[in-house]
Amino acid sequence: MSTTASSTAPLTARQALRVLLLLTFTRWFPVGLVIGVTTLLALERGMSLAQLGVILSMQGFVVLALELPTGGFADALGRRPLLVASGVVALVSALVFVLAQTFAAFCVALLLQGVFRALDSGPLESWYVDTAQADDPGVPVEQGLARAGTVLGVAIALGAVVSGGVIAWHPVRALTALENAYWLSIAFVVVNLVATLVLLREPSTHVDARGVRRALDSAREAPRVVVAGVRLLGRNGVLRALVLVEVFWSVGMIAFETFMPVRLSELVGGETEAGALMGPVSAAAWGLFAAGSAAAALAARRVGVTWTAIASRVLQGGFVVVMALMTGPVGLVTAFFVVYTLHGTAGPVHSTLLHRQADAANRTTVLSVNSMVAGGCYSLGLLVLGPLAEATSTATGILVAGAFSVLGALCYLPALRQERAGAVPSVAG
Repeated sequence: MSTTASSTAPLTARQALRVLLLLTFTRWFPVGLVIGVTTLLALERGMSLAQLGVILSMQGFVVLALELPTGGFADALGRRPLLVASGVVALVSALVFVLAQTFAAFCVALLLQGVFRALDSGPLESWYVDTAQADDPGVPVEQGLARAGTVLGVAIALGAVVSGGVIAWHPVRALTALENAYWLSIAFVVVNLVATLVLLREPSTHVDARGVRRALDSAREAPRVVVAGVRLLGRNGVLRALVLVEVFWSVGMIAFETFMPVRLSELVGGETEAGALMGPVSAAAWGLFAAGSAAAALAARRVGVTWTAIASRVLQGGFVVVMALMTGPVGLVTAFFVVYTLHGTAGPVHSTLLHRQADAANRTTVLSVNSMVAGGCYSLGLLVLGPLAEATSTATGILVAGAFSVLGALCYLPALRQERAGAVPSVAG
């Protein structure tokens, strides 16, 4: 009887933190296992670069459509049901992908992946904050979230290292080396789903008629939120320019996230060889990303937030161009490391500039609009750059993406003028 009571008792803040950290690790370790493998496996199955661009864009368009409604579903129906549903969809998506042999099958897999990402975005953190504060209203949840961020990076890095080792080892000869890594990631998707079912407790007060009505209301509210975001952009030129940065930034990301493994495979002689290298390379890149993020605060104190953003954007785009010009794997990987370091630097200062333009009443809307523009432009960019790289070369696609992304630095000029004037009004003002 005491065992039953203890299994259903509310979690303490300390217990909630342990669950957050464990589920964060099991959620992101499989991602590390397939970094680079997703792109290379599709190429190994005969997909062209143009087809790859369409396939990968599917996820972004689905996330764009579902990002706002799924946030309301989590609040209305509960975080646990949404996380369990996302785990099931993740498993189905991964199985469809690893078994896919046709363009249509790969597209279906990435459509499902988009549904998973939309369902998965935010509920675990929200569950932790609510559960911890229910036990201790004064608990410093920001420390727990920061530790979860650290675990996320470590999980991806470890997954990437293991992936490279598995591909090089190739233990199951009935599968290709890349398939070995992908099936291992599927095993850990199952582990995450089981851990969520067992460890994550939540009062069942959400799932009632009122909760369902709130979820449906949230879906209906999505267009209104988008309209509100457009109105905010219309009233605030600085915010409008900051969001426009994402148009250029997201296109630049295609070069070092999607085309990098493809270019590496061209330089080392095949997808399997590139897959073995991408594991340790990705792990190191994530470590440099963290270092770049830490350096952002120091740079911002010395030269200002906006100048740090401008310099990061120009240098990052410039080194993406350098990636395109490299004719050997060592040069390509070295430039990639610099790009990822600057990627880490650019993120915090861009977020800081966005928060300067928001207040409590519209902060979520500002961040959602920025995220939606980034995701939408990333997907559109894939549809353009994929055929371009197919018609010319992967290096040309990387070069165009990098040169285009540099132009985004110009969009920081309104924020720079505002920073120099010492005026940082909110969008409500």
